[in-house]
Amino acid sequence: MAGLFAGIGGIELGFHQVYGEKLNTVLLCESWEPAQQVLKTRFPNVDLHHDVRELRDLPQGLDVLAAGFPCTDLSQAGRTAGIQGEQSGLVRHVFDVLSHLRSTGRPLPTVLIENVPNMLTLDRGEAMAFLVRELEALGYRWAYRVVDSRFTGVPQRRRRVIMVASQVTDPRDVLFVDEAAPIVETSLRTDAFGFYWTEGRSGVGWTQDGVPTLKGGSGLGIPSAPAVWLPQRQPGENFLVPSVEDSEALQGFDHGWTESASDGRRNGPRWKLVGNAVTVGVSRWVAERFLNPGNFDLASTEWHRKAGWPTAAWGEAGKVWTVEIGEFPQRQPYRHLLDVLNLNKCTPLSSRAATGFWSRLRQTNLGRHPGFREDLAEYVELTTAAPITLVV
Repeated sequence: MAGLFAGIGGIELGFHQVYGEKLNTVLLCESWEPAQQVLKTRFPNVDLHHDVRELRDLPQGLDVLAAGFPCTDLSQAGRTAGIQGEQSGLVRHVFDVLSHLRSTGRPLPTVLIENVPNMLTLDRGEAMAFLVRELEALGYRWAYRVVDSRFTGVPQRRRRVIMVASQVTDPRDVLFVDEAAPIVETSLRTDAFGFYWTEGRSGVGWTQDGVPTLKGGSGLGIPSAPAVWLPQRQPGENFLVPSVEDSEALQGFDHGWTESASDGRRNGPRWKLVGNAVTVGVSRWVAERFLNPGNFDLASTEWHRKAGWPTAAWGEAGKVWTVEIGEFPQRQPYRHLLDVLNLNKCTPLSSRAATGFWSRLRQTNLGRHPGFREDLAEYVELTTAAPITLVV
């Protein structure tokens, strides 16, 4: 296995959890120094390449090539410059090195790609169209599916596109043979709600018994943790920010996974590293299906592109078929948010953060869950000198 844009190794860790000593990670490629430090610590015996733009070849006998390429230009929280953007456009180097591999006569590895669902709609889905063109030019059959990380049991509402392309394995037998019912609100607890205090005008990422998508950036342009509202706690103590160690657990990593990248700053690189990572349980599910593929037998409907792409599809040789399938391949036991967070290590939401969020929120109709606005207004009043007028 090799991993390009490896980040902190979420894909590779999930595969190692399934394959154990049978898996040999032979190459990792990552350009950001803090992420490199994590990879050196967690995968100390793996060849680490620093720049995908300078990668000219791949190791012999490669079975799987993972490429969770940057979402910076594709995500709603990013620049939305599209697949030709400076960061997301780096994915073209994946196809350059695969083309070189084919020119040498060596077999091409199965490819695993991960990115944000916004790539399906931004610029009428041009990012997915680009990936499909490049993969089919190399002779791949491909499939993709949007999944929600909560299917792995973590209390983080994180939707991602998982794409598999192969010349030896039918990718439909990997991605489309598992389906479970989505989480229903009545199964969730009402003692904790996650939201993004760095938003407020266009959204808050509201999540019951969980947190919204952990991310490397925000509406204010800074890496940040979500906040958590605890309605049963006393006023002044009911808005907290999880620790970075908690965020690692919310992505399926062990606590302290990114500790080697710490620079001592509260908003240091660790938040961005975790926010940009692949949820470990998602890659573990893919690895399990690589090891034991199923038999695809769902009905497919031929699809002709007019605008954005569907949430699940497969194709080859210029044709695309949609598949009606949900975002929960499985329903692994759910870990409730307060069973994951260490409240003793959480920090209170700062007065400045709460005041700024409340100021933005009052300009919208968001955050209308019963009691939330009242608790937030009281929290701001208790943590600042000037009283705040509640506008309901």
